[in-house]
Amino acid sequence: MPLAQQVQTLTSDRGSEFAEGAFIERMLGAAMYMADPHAPWQRARNEHLNGLLRQYFPRSRDFSAIEPDEIQRVENLLNNRPRKRLKYLTPAEVFFNHQRVALQG
Repeated sequence: MPLAQQVQTLTSDRGSEFAEGAFIERMLGAAMYMADPHAPWQRARNEHLNGLLRQYFPRSRDFSAIEPDEIQRVENLLNNRPRKRLKYLTPAEVFFNHQRVALQG
């Protein structure tokens, strides 16, 4: 898998979409942890991202009516949004190891 080297651990909820957790661990060579039921603090980053997504897709929105190009637009916006947690780098910069360089005169 091309991105496997970027993944060390995964934390998921106990949803049926993760029923193949052992297979995912094997394919990525990463440990997978399951959060306890009703313990969103164990998946804090996921919950934070859900909050960011809700800025674009409120709960009242029918997800089956969202077009792929709209999802891609929001994905690009979020991946290129600086984060305090990342020392004001964007997730894309951190993931692809790009560093901002100050101009020198």
